[in-house]
Amino acid sequence: MATRIDPFRELDRMASQLLSGRGLRQMPMDLYKDGEKYVVEADLPGVDPSSVDIDVDGQLLTIRAERKASTEREGTQWITRERETGSYVRQLNLGQDVDLESISADYNAGVLKVTIPVSPKSQPRKIKVNVGGGTETIQAQSSTGAGSPGLSSEDRGHTAPQVDPNH
Repeated sequence: MATRIDPFRELDRMASQLLSGRGLRQMPMDLYKDGEKYVVEADLPGVDPSSVDIDVDGQLLTIRAERKASTEREGTQWITRERETGSYVRQLNLGQDVDLESISADYNAGVLKVTIPVSPKSQPRKIKVNVGGGTETIQAQSSTGAGSPGLSSEDRGHTAPQVDPNH
């Protein structure tokens, strides 16, 4: 998976943050592959789980969350106030090798865990080849390879099969 960056949107975001003192923040996250699934773990301490919004549009996964300031009480005098508040957003461009219908998410102890299964269609499988009336089984790999999501086959160095005119 790769993070999608729009330079114009990024400039707008930074300008908004400078002018308002608050704005969208990128949540720190880890991304790893565990067997036949990708896992995103994003730190969202102090975020109300009901403010977390995850959606998929095409191959783009967007995570949004908001951390609100604690309620002001009359007579409260702040000595220091360092806990950041505001909105968080993160976008990941999913590859073609994931199962979009089976994505799940859990929030526990300030960590959002999004599990993105690899599509069964892109997993390695055995293909039976008929040889002279008999059957022989060979090991085959998926056409998407074992690269990371967010990369097209061209990005991973794969190209479409080419026909050799000499054979």
